[in-house]
Amino acid sequence: MNKLHFTQHINASRERVWEVLWNPETYPKWTAPFGEGGRMETDFKEGSRVLFLSPEGDGMIGRLDRVHEPAILSITHQGVFKNGKEEPYDDATRVWSGAKEQYTLLENGGTTDLRVDVDVVESEVESFKEKFPKALAIVERLAEENA
Repeated sequence: MNKLHFTQHINASRERVWEVLWNPETYPKWTAPFGEGGRMETDFKEGSRVLFLSPEGDGMIGRLDRVHEPAILSITHQGVFKNGKEEPYDDATRVWSGAKEQYTLLENGGTTDLRVDVDVVESEVESFKEKFPKALAIVERLAEENA
């Protein structure tokens, strides 16, 4: 598993950046580089399940390891969700199951440094290096629009 790190400086409060990241209306906008129409379903409580779903309702299952609003959200990816249910583990899932993803928002005088740390399998490294900066630029634009 490769560890990738991305940082975006945003001229908005971390509360505003947090809202852009996790609001159901803005989440699909900034995650569009990974796939159009995606959504996230969770109750934002530590230990809870989180679903990352396509418009068709398929996607990934994770667990919220740490939720400290508006500063940190940590996720462990666990498995595949398809046809309305969790799929059994298979060899493909075992390759990436346990991957971590963490969003850290550090406020500095009214601006925010958003840092994302993510575990990525070798075959997806180049894709993530291309898509994450695009996604974070969208977060920046959305957060600064109404800052």
